[in-house]
Amino acid sequence: MLASALFWVFAILLIVSAALVISARNPVHAVLFLILGFFNAAGLFLLAGAEFLAMILVVVYVGAVAVLFLFVVMMLDVSFTQVREGLQRYAPVGTAIGIVLLVELVMTLGGLGAAMPQAAAGLTATPTHLSNTTALGLLLYTHYVLAFQLSGLVLLVAMIGAIVLTLREKPRARRQSVARQTSREVADTLQLVNVRPGQSIAELGVLRPLETPPIPSIPDLIGATASALPADPTRDGSA
Repeated sequence: MLASALFWVFAILLIVSAALVISARNPVHAVLFLILGFFNAAGLFLLAGAEFLAMILVVVYVGAVAVLFLFVVMMLDVSFTQVREGLQRYAPVGTAIGIVLLVELVMTLGGLGAAMPQAAAGLTATPTHLSNTTALGLLLYTHYVLAFQLSGLVLLVAMIGAIVLTLREKPRARRQSVARQTSREVADTLQLVNVRPGQSIAELGVLRPLETPPIPSIPDLIGATASALPADPTRDGSA
């Protein structure tokens, strides 16, 4: 009874938070509703006995991905006027795609009841001597290792594409020269000096930092400013 009540609570909150993610006008609020949805999905995983997936969802998605989304949304200068204009322009296409996805979802849920007994007949018994994490790891890295590697490759391609699309060339940016760093000799960076007791560094001709033009003192600057000003005729003794 308690498990059924918790299931309905987590499921309803998950659906509501998912709807608020796509309907919120403020992107920061949308990210916060996304975090709420992640927590409710983690609760559903706990009720299903997949505690490892629940903890991964909280630690990875809530603790890293959602926080990253929040920082990116708050740091980017997003023009909401242009976003709304693009939404109105592509509204028919988005509506058509949404209708297609809705039809597919309804067909999937309709055939789920007939497919569950057939799928359950081909499943093996749940091992009792293994934990949930161990069983998931054995299944993931044996039967589905190719799909796991392909998913990692897809994420790598997506990361490279995001870097290429957001890379901006700056002519004044400092760049690292690996060849220059590796070909540098000790004599180019270090200088061995034989210092006698009581001898200062200035006597050796070593300046730290590098030698720069002397900066005039404040009285010199005042004198130079006063000499550059025109003479005041009222200060003449004959006046």
